[in-house]
Amino acid sequence: MPKTGATGPMDRPTDARAAARESRCGDLSVAIADQIRTAILEGRLIEGERLPSEAELAANFGVSRPTVREALKRLAAQNLIRTRRGAAGGAFVRKLSFDDVRAQMQALTTLALSMNAVDFETACEARFALEAAAVPLAAARHGSEHLARMQAEIARQEDPALSDQAFCASDVAFHVALVEAAGNPVLTFQLASAIEAMQPLMNMITYTQRKRAIITSLHRKLHAAIAIEDRERALDVLDRLARYTLEIGEAIRADRANRHAGRGAAAAEGG
Repeated sequence: MPKTGATGPMDRPTDARAAARESRCGDLSVAIADQIRTAILEGRLIEGERLPSEAELAANFGVSRPTVREALKRLAAQNLIRTRRGAAGGAFVRKLSFDDVRAQMQALTTLALSMNAVDFETACEARFALEAAAVPLAAARHGSEHLARMQAEIARQEDPALSDQAFCASDVAFHVALVEAAGNPVLTFQLASAIEAMQPLMNMITYTQRKRAIITSLHRKLHAAIAIEDRERALDVLDRLARYTLEIGEAIRADRANRHAGRGAAAAEGG
């Protein structure tokens, strides 16, 4: 996109060169990637549109080609552009699918929960409140494929040879299938990504204490309620699952406190 007398999609609302100069002390590749991302989000660059060449972008932004190349790598990592080799190749604006967003949201949610002091009760409350929003829709809109997926996960969970890791993965898959049964793609990528992020972290805490038979029984009842379109029964079962999960968390916390107190008493006696 060479410079001409007219403004291009990445020249508005700020001048590219001016923005680059203001960011000299920072990471220019980040500043350039942000400008291109903004142009995409505002619709000034549309799906399938070819970006200018590295040389043209370098000239437009007043930076080196390696800096532009790094900016394009950042955009590709965010699934905003795709590259193609050959005479007709280059960097093209990519359609951002719900699955792309869902994967990014899952990763960011996992990081946020891991790096901040979010207690088990808070995470549990949020996780089940989110799923409760999907239950009435799932009861009304589910298809046979959703019920089949939920049933398949229940069958897996009933296998006594299933490892703890595989059971936890099946637990997540069961609830993702329920959320997807709501038939709302926006709700799905919002809720499923949150469940995929939070449930594994919660399972890491509860798997040593929870009874598989209880979890599986509640899953079976939840499946049955969805199958007969009984939203109230389904919400009640989900609430029971939430309460059971909180009870496990409380028991584990009490056990840890007792062990800590025991070690403290032993140390005091030894002293």
